[in-house]
Amino acid sequence: MGRLGIGFPEIVLLSIALVAVVGTILGAVVLIRAFVGKAKRFGYPSTRAYLRAVPRSDAEKQDAADLALKGLVFCVLGLIFPPFILVGLVPLFFGARKIVWASMGLGLVDDADHRGV
Repeated sequence: MGRLGIGFPEIVLLSIALVAVVGTILGAVVLIRAFVGKAKRFGYPSTRAYLRAVPRSDAEKQDAADLALKGLVFCVLGLIFPPFILVGLVPLFFGARKIVWASMGLGLVDDADHRGV
């Protein structure tokens, strides 16, 4: 036992907790940077506009499917490290929403015309 009363089991548990917290923060930062880059690449004025928009092209539909699958992977990792669920829910929600809207043909109607309805 060390001078602080912390033994090997405590160090292992603290290390695992630290890795989970740091991994969650890094995962969130990577996802945010990816959202910003994709919004610029697809020509949207903001990241929020990109996440709310219905996919207009096949590349955007593929990106939506990729986004949903990445979110699903993070949620599955959340079974091991629960904070990952919080990171995975955002891309899973927005990716799945984009896929569903595109499959329903909702991209044919301009959302700006129907905001008040």
